[in-house]
Amino acid sequence: MTFKAEIAFVRILIPFTLGIIFAYSLLDKTWIFPYFLMIICISSYLLLTNVFYNRFKIYNFKGTIGLFIHILWFIFGGLCCLLENKSFRNNYFANNNEKILKVWICNQPDQNGSILRFEANVTETFKDKKAQQVSGKLLIALKLDSLCPMQLSYGDEIVISALVTALEPPHNPAEFDFKAWLATKNTYHQSFLNQKNIIKLGTNKGNPILKYAIEMRQKQINIYKKLIHNTEAFAVASTLVLGYRSDLDKETLAAYSKTGTIHALSVSGMHVGIIYIFLNFVLFFLDRNKALKILKTLIICFLIWYYALLTGLSPSVLRSAIMLSIYIIAKTFNNNTNSYNIVAFTAFCLLCYQPFLIWDVGFQLSFLAVLGLIYLQPKIYKWCYIKNKWLDKLWSTVALSLAAQISTFPLSIYYFHQFPLYFIFSNLFILFPLTLMMYLGIAILLLRLDFLAPIFEWIIIFTNNGLKWIADLPFSGISAIWLDKWQLLLLSITLVTFIVAISTYRKQLIFISIATFIGFQTLACFHQVEQLQQRKIIFYSLRKNYAAAFVQSNEAVLITDLLPSDKNYDFFVKPSLEQMQIKNVHFVKWEEDFFSKYFIKKEKQLLFDNYKILLIDQNFNYKKIANLPKFEAIWLHGNPKKNIAELKNEVFFSTLLIDATNKDYKIKDYKAQANKIYILPHIFKKNKAYLVNLK
Repeated sequence: MTFKAEIAFVRILIPFTLGIIFAYSLLDKTWIFPYFLMIICISSYLLLTNVFYNRFKIYNFKGTIGLFIHILWFIFGGLCCLLENKSFRNNYFANNNEKILKVWICNQPDQNGSILRFEANVTETFKDKKAQQVSGKLLIALKLDSLCPMQLSYGDEIVISALVTALEPPHNPAEFDFKAWLATKNTYHQSFLNQKNIIKLGTNKGNPILKYAIEMRQKQINIYKKLIHNTEAFAVASTLVLGYRSDLDKETLAAYSKTGTIHALSVSGMHVGIIYIFLNFVLFFLDRNKALKILKTLIICFLIWYYALLTGLSPSVLRSAIMLSIYIIAKTFNNNTNSYNIVAFTAFCLLCYQPFLIWDVGFQLSFLAVLGLIYLQPKIYKWCYIKNKWLDKLWSTVALSLAAQISTFPLSIYYFHQFPLYFIFSNLFILFPLTLMMYLGIAILLLRLDFLAPIFEWIIIFTNNGLKWIADLPFSGISAIWLDKWQLLLLSITLVTFIVAISTYRKQLIFISIATFIGFQTLACFHQVEQLQQRKIIFYSLRKNYAAAFVQSNEAVLITDLLPSDKNYDFFVKPSLEQMQIKNVHFVKWEEDFFSKYFIKKEKQLLFDNYKILLIDQNFNYKKIANLPKFEAIWLHGNPKKNIAELKNEVFFSTLLIDATNKDYKIKDYKAQANKIYILPHIFKKNKAYLVNLK
């Protein structure tokens, strides 16, 4: 039996987490004072009940007292969340609208070509040569000088002259919500500037420990770069051992992702666990008495945190180091420590320090995986009894993989839209090489055993090739799985109730699990029927390109200058096509004619399900259109020299489409002309995509 005291932090964490989620959905700073007031009132009430516990026989109202305690933690979680939001503060830098800012770089800059991206803490703004103290984080994209690029790193203090803009929401269907993702990191504004608009002041800002950690990691990366000659092997080594992901190529990432081994490329619990297992084994001779056990605990914790320092104190490693340190210390001083309480305490500490972590995908998946290992792995392991020692260890590993995969299954599908079918085989394949790579990689860095580098490199190449082979096998995975939030909820309830029902032999939970699964399948079938009947047009919002998808059932014609290999296609267009379950996409350029059963594009005219569009580019600069033809829309492309009012006299149309191939001043002019004659313009640059539903 589990006593309530043993899982105290589990009981605290639930209302605390719900409070964070509720407050984050409000995003209203006017709630801060009422939250403070409610905490004072409830705390005072609980204090008084404790003082007069026996006099007024408070023990008869334990349920009421418990309810108020849960409400207190709920409100405390909400208050932590609201106070964490830096944009609510009176001295938030964006409130001043000043262009001259003093900032210091608060993460390691990431260079991609001539663009250097980094986050910066804003400390001062300047107006009329007067400085004002401010706060807040700013995302900066800096275009470096090709002849003399500036070197910037964590802790550098700089003055910038730039226009600050709010981060934009996603403009296209299913597009990654970059604004919401950065909001969870307390970043709400961005700035784009050239190197000439920046002055470097000094290098002494920031956390000295973090600065040392980042510099140390860079030194270790340089060691790998010198010793490992294969580019792909170097990238995997840096990622696997040190958590440095900048150099990973798309093909390697895809292989690990498709095989369900992407966790190997995220330095986290498994990597720290491998180090702990080794240290615990090597230091076995310190288990003789209590004093030596304490010494062993201190040594292991020190080395684990030193490894965290080597990785640059990345968030995933910090989570794992904190959790494992608490677990080791608790086990050393108390043999009856509840594992769930340790996990809950770790999550509670992290969320108190940074409440927005609740939305971090790595945070969610890592804690779900740990809970799965604690609860499910022993139960799965008991399914089979194997006498052979080595086969038993193999089955234990399989049970471990199954537990982690089952516990993270719904959320993984929701975020990554795919499920690897060969994950057990892949994880068994990678287990021994991964362990060997970790030990070899750390030995090369700490002991300077350079002669091990060729072996290290060969193992990485062998592992990568093996995973690529598995990823290319038939039916290696199910991709393009899109769940909405209701489906995620139903699938999660189905899974949790089924697992608990099997574990506790409760029939009622089996019926609940079956009912929610039927609900999940019904919703999935409804979406599938809806997708088979869909007929729609999507005009995508892009930065410089154009794209419009004409969707009929699970097939689409895409008018675009993008190629399937373009990053802009992957980021802005492809997610929506996958979400609509499009199986076949025909790429057609502006200049090309194209014919299909439901689509005709010929001589600058386009017909799709009786929806007619006239495509106007510079070929129409000085031409008049005779006979007043009728179109649903006019599509302006490539800066045509056409007056919208004159065009209205030549063509019947109700909608004006303006893509991003037009220059900004031309777009502004087209918009003004359209507004004068009461035509609604749809501009596909820094605006929402335009959807025409023909169903």
